[in-house]
Amino acid sequence: MKQVTDFILVEKRDYGRSVLLRLRAETTLPDIVPGQFVQVRVDGSPNTYLRRPISIHDVDFGNNEITLLVQQVGEGTRHLAAAKEGDIINVVLPLGNGFSFPEKGERCLLVGGGIGIAPLYFFAKVLGKKGIQPVLLLGGKTETDLIRLADYQQLGDAFVTTEDGSLGEKGFVTMHSVWTERQFDKIYVCGPKPMMKAVAKLAAETDAWCEVSLENLMACGLGACLCCVEDTVDGHVCVCKEGPVFNTRRLKW
Repeated sequence: MKQVTDFILVEKRDYGRSVLLRLRAETTLPDIVPGQFVQVRVDGSPNTYLRRPISIHDVDFGNNEITLLVQQVGEGTRHLAAAKEGDIINVVLPLGNGFSFPEKGERCLLVGGGIGIAPLYFFAKVLGKKGIQPVLLLGGKTETDLIRLADYQQLGDAFVTTEDGSLGEKGFVTMHSVWTERQFDKIYVCGPKPMMKAVAKLAAETDAWCEVSLENLMACGLGACLCCVEDTVDGHVCVCKEGPVFNTRRLKW
């Protein structure tokens, strides 16, 4: 069930280009599954008319808290990143459909690129509670792109690539040695579309089942404005409503 809720910003961590916002509501959170997102109202930004879609990075149901990782890419996200602890932030949640859960015993790989690592943290935590330990493969241009790496490493075997070789193996996530050293039944991906397409191709070559979380431009988050449409084998669909998570077999990639 969707809610429009005022949250209090109770913690803010600065990671340079990105910030972590931990938000607390006074009301009980609705059910939220990994892979869903929120639409955040941007106050104090005269040129930002629409809410901004942000992946749900973590959830603490006991304290009615959600955590967002916000990358500063425009005026709207810069204003969100400038929020101060104690500020009220209005959020519509939860939106979209999340990741499918693997069966116990299936070997899972979670692949994140850049800010695409954000929804994988909550997903890996939930998988661990279900007795499934995932392997994580996280990539960035440089070491500073790999936010909260130590926290991810506590959730499973975590491997890293950086394009400049500053941390982990040098290159793209598709070039990491884990692809030849291990086999996976299910692969979950979030990041830039070219990266997701490349990982989807690798998954197909190994006959692995694969889901990706698309980052199409979204305005309403409810399937009304049609600006996030993606072409699939079932026709054109709104990513915000039918996604953002899709099995790659549905996509015309």
